[in-house]
Amino acid sequence: MKKTFYILCCSAVLWGSCKTDNYPAPKEAIKGAITDVLTGDTVWTDQGSEGIRVRLRELSWKATKVPKPFDFYCMKEGIYQNTKVFEGHYNVRVDGAFIPLVRTGPKGDTLANGDASKYIDIKGVTVCNFQVQPFLKVEWAGAPTVTNGTITASVKVTRAVSRDDFKAKIEPMGSYNDNMLNVTDIRLFVSQVPYVGYREKDDRYSQEIAYNGNEFEAKLGQPVAIVSRGTIPAGYIVFIRAAARINYRTEGHARYNYNKAVRVNIPKK
Repeated sequence: MKKTFYILCCSAVLWGSCKTDNYPAPKEAIKGAITDVLTGDTVWTDQGSEGIRVRLRELSWKATKVPKPFDFYCMKEGIYQNTKVFEGHYNVRVDGAFIPLVRTGPKGDTLANGDASKYIDIKGVTVCNFQVQPFLKVEWAGAPTVTNGTITASVKVTRAVSRDDFKAKIEPMGSYNDNMLNVTDIRLFVSQVPYVGYREKDDRYSQEIAYNGNEFEAKLGQPVAIVSRGTIPAGYIVFIRAAARINYRTEGHARYNYNKAVRVNIPKK
């Protein structure tokens, strides 16, 4: 198996290009979608380390005992695609704001039924979908309103995985605490680009509401109003998106669960 990876740079993936030999460029492709196992809905995310990471490990290359991970990220719509992969046998996993697909114990051993990653052969265009258990479901609880250049959005946050199921899956990994389930903050991202999110937000107008301890527990399933910062100029077209997260880190990141972006027109005076 040729050990050269060309890194695809597109709206979904941002990699640096490299070449270490004279073999032809990789031309196989892998793509897929991340969906909620209960609802079948696509799991909305963000690009970069705040979103869903896809990790490939090529198992057909035997030059090293431990295959080096090959990472890239999902698009905001919860789908991914990479068209520059070598043909071969791979382990594929995704990590995001959901129950980890690969769960290990305190000593690093894989737990019983704790490996939901996939082992696939990539050749041509290979589809590899994943069903996951998101931590939270974030929804709009009504249409946003605009008053004097500020946006008031109504957001509803519910648990997408039960407390009991979360504990059953996470506690055997070690260092479990019930506080891991606490909702820590809700964000309203505002931007002039449709792909609004953590990295494409305008800090002049984006807003955050932080919560201490289990303070948010009583607000689960209830509409929560969040108002944008500052004054958005009249005549602007902006896009807003809401996100929320719990006090638990996957692969070192406290990732957000998101909803779908909507367009907001700021009336002209």
